[in-house]
Amino acid sequence: MKRIFAAILLLATAVSASAQDKSSVKVGAPEGDQVIPREIYGQFAEHLGSGIYGGIWVGPESPIPNINGYRTDVLEALKAIKVPLVRWPGGCFADDYHWRNGIGPREKRPSITNNNWGGTVEDNSFGTHEFLDFCELLGCEPYISGNVGSGSVEELADWIEYMTAASDTPMSRLRRQNGRDKPWKVKYIGIGNEAWGCGGNMRPEYYSDLLRRYATYCHDFDGNKLFIIASGASDYDYNWTDVILKNRKGKMDGISLHYYSVDNWGNKGSATDFTKDDWYWVLGKSTEVEEVIKNHIALMDKYDPRKRIALCLDEWGTWWNVEPGTNPGHLFQQSTMRDAMVASTTLDICHKYSDRLKMTNIAQMVNVLQAMVLTQGEKMLLTPTYYVYKMYTVHQGATFLPVEVSTATKEVRGGRGKATRTIPLLSATASRDGAGRVHVSLSNLDADNVHEVTVDLEAVSKSSKAVGEILASKNITDHNEFGKAEVVKTVPFKDFRIKGGQLTVKMPAASIVTIELQ
Repeated sequence: MKRIFAAILLLATAVSASAQDKSSVKVGAPEGDQVIPREIYGQFAEHLGSGIYGGIWVGPESPIPNINGYRTDVLEALKAIKVPLVRWPGGCFADDYHWRNGIGPREKRPSITNNNWGGTVEDNSFGTHEFLDFCELLGCEPYISGNVGSGSVEELADWIEYMTAASDTPMSRLRRQNGRDKPWKVKYIGIGNEAWGCGGNMRPEYYSDLLRRYATYCHDFDGNKLFIIASGASDYDYNWTDVILKNRKGKMDGISLHYYSVDNWGNKGSATDFTKDDWYWVLGKSTEVEEVIKNHIALMDKYDPRKRIALCLDEWGTWWNVEPGTNPGHLFQQSTMRDAMVASTTLDICHKYSDRLKMTNIAQMVNVLQAMVLTQGEKMLLTPTYYVYKMYTVHQGATFLPVEVSTATKEVRGGRGKATRTIPLLSATASRDGAGRVHVSLSNLDADNVHEVTVDLEAVSKSSKAVGEILASKNITDHNEFGKAEVVKTVPFKDFRIKGGQLTVKMPAASIVTIELQ
């Protein structure tokens, strides 16, 4: 009889789990003064395909509306998501880039072949002045990736002097000859990119010595203080992080980490033609970034317990097969609700670790990989990922509020030697802004079911007023297309109720919601 009862109980539990459509979130009071850095929302603009030429830059003579050569529509779209910093000129391109080719009169600059990305010939009309002026227009910090792979210590030292020296020096005089009297403020300097791969195929022991050498000659000029970032590991390469930190000496303010939501690099799959199994697979891969971040942070805590060195996730995102008919080396892909969900869940995770994780740079900003914006001639469209970044602007610079999430999980087919991956079907994050408003963002990863989410706000808000917005669509493969009405965009959301410190939200399948407590 006991066995029969146990079997019935087990069956009931299994049915309940499979049918579960309820989740709960408890928002806690701030623990200390952890703030979500604005730089968590950083962008990445590499000389790759039309990421720069045609995407950001069309030149002052272009019939496409522009401000001194910068596309007006793209500039305004990026301002709306409050871009805090942009990484440039790469990527792999950085270690082939020699900055002197991109200064002086544009008509006299030498053309170069982009050996990393499709063999495209570039005229260098977008160089140091154009990038740093773009950052000033956008109101963001520049993040310069220095050339270590094919460059020299002197080249990087001169570049820093050219950009930041105010006094009368050889490089500041050259800058003034090229039309810029006042130096720019440049904070972030990367010492190479992917030194373990396209940046030189180096061993960590060798790169750690180069890092010490290069950093020695990265000087602070006239009040400009540099933040030096080491070329860090690719996802699961914990040995690289260990060696770099163990061998460090001198100035090192951060170390990078790269993580893409890809398991099969030989066939990454279509951006728009995929199944629900594919949906869950990539979300399993993307949420695994939490494990990777935690493991790298554990190594950093070992060598740097006072958290003086920042972790910088300066490349991350989805990477699909290119759109049919486009140059394989230009990495032009569409963006669907799946990409939006990768963005929201990744940002939720990054918020949690922002006491150590101080920067991320999604790859990439315009026309490349998981872009915010796509352009086609004079046309421009905003991607679902763009709308996640717009919804999440409320978290930039806000106080982090810890959350406890209770939700159903789903077992998905594995990758990287794993038989399965188990993912939670709800992701959440919360923060309090400078005006005292609490914002809660929720992502329903369940592609089939509505989730009723109960959010306990007792510790942080007694408000009875709230407003919300939602990003959702009829199909998980939906995306915005040129010349057509937007299919995926944020709209006001009202399917919630709030009373006595408790918020109840009815979330459609595959949706992302942000609610502001007023």
